[in-house]
Amino acid sequence: MSVTVGTTVRVLQMDPPGHHRTPRFVRGKEGVVVGLAGRMPDAERLAYGGRGPDQPVWRVRFRQTTLWPDYVGDPRDTVVLDLYEHWLEPRR
Repeated sequence: MSVTVGTTVRVLQMDPPGHHRTPRFVRGKEGVVVGLAGRMPDAERLAYGGRGPDQPVWRVRFRQTTLWPDYVGDPRDTVVLDLYEHWLEPRR
């Protein structure tokens, strides 16, 4: 996967069974990668006693109006979420 700072990404629109760390309100939405939070154990595997290689966790900035179309604040307002790379799809 080719994710770097500045990459526009779309969060995968899926609803897997079990434990996951990606909020539903951000699935299917586009944002911009603003930094790398680090490489961390995959919490989705750890929840079931598994372990695998550490996964990149990216900081992704979303416009509030992208997440909530009826948002009445400043249209420039944003929120930043830390998301595992395997949930991200580069867009451009």
